[in-house]
Amino acid sequence: MTICASEDASALDSSPRAALTLAADGSYAARLARHDDAAGSWYPERWTISGPEPYAVPLAGSQPEEPDSALLPLADGRVVIVRRVADRFTVSLLSPTGPGTQEVLVGAVAARALSLLPPAPGGTLGYALAPGAESTALWRVHGGTGGPERVAVVPGRCTGGVWLDHEGRLLAVDREVAGRTKTVLLDLARDAEISPLLQITEESDDRLLLADPDSGLLLVRSDAPGHDRLGWGVLGSSLPVRFPECLRAPDMAVTPFAIQPGRALLPESCAVAFRLDGPAGTRLGVWRPSERQLRQFPAPEGWLAGSGRWTPDGELLLPYTTAAVSCGVARMAVPLEPLEPVAGTEGPRTEEAPEAAVPTAGVADAKLPEVAVPPDPGPPDGGEIVLETGDNVADSTASPQPKPLDAEPLDLPPHPRMCRPVPLQQAPLAAR
Repeated sequence: MTICASEDASALDSSPRAALTLAADGSYAARLARHDDAAGSWYPERWTISGPEPYAVPLAGSQPEEPDSALLPLADGRVVIVRRVADRFTVSLLSPTGPGTQEVLVGAVAARALSLLPPAPGGTLGYALAPGAESTALWRVHGGTGGPERVAVVPGRCTGGVWLDHEGRLLAVDREVAGRTKTVLLDLARDAEISPLLQITEESDDRLLLADPDSGLLLVRSDAPGHDRLGWGVLGSSLPVRFPECLRAPDMAVTPFAIQPGRALLPESCAVAFRLDGPAGTRLGVWRPSERQLRQFPAPEGWLAGSGRWTPDGELLLPYTTAAVSCGVARMAVPLEPLEPVAGTEGPRTEEAPEAAVPTAGVADAKLPEVAVPPDPGPPDGGEIVLETGDNVADSTASPQPKPLDAEPLDLPPHPRMCRPVPLQQAPLAAR
């Protein structure tokens, strides 16, 4: 499963979180739901997704929850809940027991703010960031020897959080120091040793949004091209970050939330799912680095926007809830490989799918239309920051200075390449 750190161009550190959080293995999920009463009070709800049909179990306690309470589902079916209480945050474990809910207090963290990180690989540990005035504390809120444990203190203000391996050892966070944000790597097996991961230029703000440990595909957001753009690269590669023109949508907020796993050594063939928020509402986007288009589809009715995951076979699972179905998962099949390329080269565009049937069962199936697309030429050997447009034909090599676009000032000096991150297969294992 791929975990994403949600980002928004207008509010990079305060993006709305996904309406549903999936466990690391996708077997369970959790969200804050509202009672169907006049007060509309909040309560935790756990979803079981791994069985033949999804179902939800309320985990309501003795009193309503605050809307800012945070949930983290574990692979064993329990749910971590973090609540703000005065000047601290309490951490408890929730689990269904008979007709009620069992709650076990784990401990508390004294902090001004505390944000849960995406579920750690393995599904048994829980981590959170507590930013302070000059530094950020990384806490293990569940899975330690006792209560919450402070794992490390990182200089600067840290946000985001993306896991880069399957062992829960390599954690990437976006760190702001002296007004600039760069993604750094924390090696939790070496006392959270810090090393650079993403730095496109010294002056740019570079953030990691999404990563897939199998293929090494990275989705980033950076203002290195002149203003905030979505780009992609490969973990461990010295090739430059590319910024596809088709992912630049001035009238929409484009947020990646899932990468297709299981595509070892094939990052350009991995499908990426996007949440698209625009004047027409929320839609679903699908893109591959080997394609030069963002395909748009109607989102399933009641989709819990920003939540979902890919299967290795290319099926996209989208949780939804409607008046008729309180807990459902829409399944959308996407071809694993692009079809035979069309002749000629066209400018950036999106493909619109016809309106899909509204899902009405606990598990709904929807087939995405198969669209022939032109292949991507692949990263050039000599480029720096590469802006992918329809002008980059398949048999050409992009130059270090791409052709300027009318909508962007690109008369900038050449940029250095992205710093080479620590490849997963070459992570330092020896003791210092």
